[in-house]
Amino acid sequence: MAKKQVLVACGAGIATSTVVNGAIEEMAEENNLSLDLVQIKISEVGGYVDTADLLVTTAMTQKDYPFPVINARSFLTGIGTEDTKKEILEELTK
Repeated sequence: MAKKQVLVACGAGIATSTVVNGAIEEMAEENNLSLDLVQIKISEVGGYVDTADLLVTTAMTQKDYPFPVINARSFLTGIGTEDTKKEILEELTK
């Protein structure tokens, strides 16, 4: 299976995306998935429209992208994190 490129974006590209990045890495290991995780600012997503398979973000985005966008704000609040993880995993195993 080809490596999937997953964009992990937050407003500034540092703090919250690091938390989400770690959670996705853990899931990838547990499920033997080969991922190319790219931690970026939400403003940089446009540069990856041709290569990304999924965007996981804690920032608000109004744009339409050619790949699925998963809202990961649950990682910040701690509420609904398991549901978000399931949603990410479903996209990655399609």
